Formats: sequence, C-alpha cells, structure tokens
Amino acid sequence: MGSSSVASLLLQKELKNISRHPVEEFSAGLVDEDNLFQWRITIMGPSGTLYQEGLFNAIMDFPQDYPSSPPTVRFTSEMWHPNVYPTDGKVCISILHPPGDDPMGYEHSSERWMPVHTVESIILSITSMLSCPNDESPANVDAAIEWRDKRDEFKKKVVRCVRRSQEFA
Repeated sequence: MGSSSVASLLLQKELKNISRHPVEEFSAGLVDEDNLFQWRITIMGPSGTLYQEGLFNAIMDFPQDYPSSPPTVRFTSEMWHPNVYPTDGKVCISILHPPGDDPMGYEHSSERWMPVHTVESIILSITSMLSCPNDESPANVDAAIEWRDKRDEFKKKVVRCVRRSQEFA
C-alpha cells in the first residue's frame, strides 16, 4: 500500500473520530470534501489567556507521507504571536518540525514530529502555544520582543486579533 493510501486511511479515521467525539477547544473539517489532505480548523482561544474568546481559523495541510512527516498549520485569521510567522500565519512549534535531530541544535529529537501525533494532539499543542509563547526561538521577532518587554503593546494587538476573529467567525 502506497504512503498516500496509508495517509488517506489514517486521515479518514481521524476525521471520523473528531466528528464522533468533538473536542471543546476546536472544530475541524475538510476544506474540500474531495481532498483529505487539507483541513479547515477553528481554534477557540484558551480561557485565562489574552486569546480567550477568539475564534481563530487555520488550514492544516498534510503531506502525502503523513504520518511519517508532519502537517503544516497556518492561521488564516489575523494572529499576533511570537510563534506564528507574520508573513503567512504559519505556526512554528517543535512538534511540527520534521523528525530527527535539529540541525540548529535547539530542539531535542523527542520534541519534534513523531508519527504518534494526531490532529487532536497537534491542535492541543497549538492551544498550549497560545497560552505559553516561546519567545526564545520566535517566528515573529517583533511579537516576541513585545511579549517580553512591552506587554501592554502586545496585549493591544492580541485584543484586536480576538475582536477581528469574532467578526469573521
């Protein structure tokens, strides 16, 4: 069986599981019913954080060799966060980095992608990222600096993102 066949079967199973057992923190479905490899995700901003009450949309693209390789996740809603690239909304967290040793030596291989991860574990990791930004290895340097040194400015930008996410939900 080819890797895309394995990926298709696994993604069908994950989609069915999420449909049968919804998770409070997010919703997920296919962008196009004919393409199992691209999902539309809505992540609810975690309670007790600046992102609370936000409804943030994202696209999760799966490679043909999933689960051997990680999907990519990018916010389509406006997002101000140290671990989200400002240019395209792509999420930068360890579990979405290719498996194996980090060529930069920053991450341990156990922190990177492993095929045991599921859509649910990925989204819960993103929710955790919203709660606890990693400003030591930022995708958005300006957001990281504000998070560290100018928290009021950071908060204003996040509150704006939350308001906009509610308008477009």
